[in-house]
Amino acid sequence: QVQLVESGGGLVQPGGSLRLSCAASGSIFSINVMGWYRQAPGKQRELVASITSGGSTNYADSVKGRFTISRDNAKNTRDLQMNSLKPEDTAVYYCNAGTWSKVDYWGKGTLVTVSS
Repeated sequence: QVQLVESGGGLVQPGGSLRLSCAASGSIFSINVMGWYRQAPGKQRELVASITSGGSTNYADSVKGRFTISRDNAKNTRDLQMNSLKPEDTAVYYCNAGTWSKVDYWGKGTLVTVSS
């Protein structure tokens, strides 16, 4: 079992920045990839960014150049630095962990609201 706890959401003005953090605990050794997804009202959940155990990253086209995913293996955290935020980035952001055995774990989510 893997437990994920997100933090760092909130209200920010357009053009501002936020940093989300996801702390993983439990069977950390079983994790192959971790990432951030988001779900806006009335829309499907979508991948924002991911990072594999080998350090390879992947980003949605809509956030490339603005968001950066990083990891701290000592702390078992994966952070998402979000810059130049836009109103369309407003969503609930979820941390995800995928294991080598193709099991997915999810955090409860953290709300990011971009509004003036």
